[in-house]
Amino acid sequence: MREMQPVSGDESLEALVLRVFLKTIDLVGGPRTLAERRHLTWANSLMSASYIIVLHEEALKSVNEIAAFLGLSRATVQNVLHANPDLALAKVQDIAEEEKDIHVHIAGGLAKQAYRLVRQGLEEPRVLRFFMESFAELLGIDWASQVLKAIRGLEFPLSDPAVLAERLKGVKLNGHDAEDITPHLKYPIDTPSDLLRQLRQWLENQQQDAHAGETEAT
Repeated sequence: MREMQPVSGDESLEALVLRVFLKTIDLVGGPRTLAERRHLTWANSLMSASYIIVLHEEALKSVNEIAAFLGLSRATVQNVLHANPDLALAKVQDIAEEEKDIHVHIAGGLAKQAYRLVRQGLEEPRVLRFFMESFAELLGIDWASQVLKAIRGLEFPLSDPAVLAERLKGVKLNGHDAEDITPHLKYPIDTPSDLLRQLRQWLENQQQDAHAGETEAT
């Protein structure tokens, strides 16, 4: 299993907070469960806990710095950082059925577990795919968006080039047939983002080779 590298920069931290938060929602049963049980107020506690964990683990912020940044008490931040993920996972079902609000140590435990899973690449695939497709479209990377849509439902890690080639039939990457590129990739391909990275690198190599050929010709 390949773990993510530490993130840096405000935008990267914000993105990671969002991913951790979405994973906490997944851990409590998903947004439908929260809505059906009228626990939408949990979202605020889970978001705060996600922020606390990411700021502590990634930005190496102190308890006082986190409390000041988020406008929370020092005790709340400490309770989140000292929370037990295993205990939170064990108790979240009972709390969902019996109580209207979520305790800070339970939210903290869920955020800790969500952070671990996200760092290990174990995110809810539908959520991750949605954000990857939206991001690709936002940047105007047409081929990336087409690839992500073509591979919907594929299980990763992916080891068979033939399976990938079949899914990518008809997809064009800057004039190249995507299915013809699949034999040149390194397998197993761990995640959709790994696939996009390899495809982009192949395209860049092709562009560099073409440029070198034009230079030699002149």
